[in-house]
Amino acid sequence: MSFPPDSARQTSVTLEQVSLRFDRGVEALHDLNLRVGDGEFLSVVGPSGCGKSTMLRLVAGLLRPTSGSVHIGGDTKLAGRQTRRDISFVFQQPTLLPWRSVEKNVRLPLELRGRVGDEGRRRVAEVIDLVGLRDFARFYPAQLSGGMQMRVSLARALVTRPSLLILDEPFAALDDITRQRLNEELLALWGRDRFTAIFVTHNVSEAVFLSQRVVVMSARPGRVLAEVPVPFSFPRNAELRAEPDFARLTGDVSRTLRESFR
Repeated sequence: MSFPPDSARQTSVTLEQVSLRFDRGVEALHDLNLRVGDGEFLSVVGPSGCGKSTMLRLVAGLLRPTSGSVHIGGDTKLAGRQTRRDISFVFQQPTLLPWRSVEKNVRLPLELRGRVGDEGRRRVAEVIDLVGLRDFARFYPAQLSGGMQMRVSLARALVTRPSLLILDEPFAALDDITRQRLNEELLALWGRDRFTAIFVTHNVSEAVFLSQRVVVMSARPGRVLAEVPVPFSFPRNAELRAEPDFARLTGDVSRTLRESFR
């Protein structure tokens, strides 16, 4: 088994005039247009219930739009199917299997793909080390803190070296210091592998710290209200959060977000 080179693990995402109406008539998204470039880190903010999570599920192929189109990676159907196999999803809750150790939880995606060999075992050990859990590989979820459980969830998502990483408020339940540390660790992993990332959050400061661009969605039915480029260079460290320019940009995004409630 061999993992693909970095250049093969980047992918673009395009949503064109995407609308989604549920069976009971609730329209979650309306004419949403968005493009995420190869290897881009994009954050999405918006009011509760505006369709952010629905959009992520459309990208992941878990839902289908009522109208419009979602393009992942290559233009051909074969390339699109291949790219969808290289998508990983990190949910708000760690969703770990309580009867499996850290190591076995992380290994699960490789098992499901029949890719557990010597290289697979090395990859499991590598990602566990990358998220700082080398000494906890044989621990079970109940023995870990919330932040450590989320590290396991992140390692599990990264073990297949996805071309696209989708994250739906993964750090929302954590205390602020743990959240900030995980933000920094996630950016370090992105800087190392340069996967394409779409990150949904309610925390504007988190969105600005992590991303190259912040998308602000309108209230339901969701559409793109604004796109705000983030000019800060990488790598980013904790000191950035204390910079006046960071506070200014965070304020700008917050004001745009408030407009989405009107």
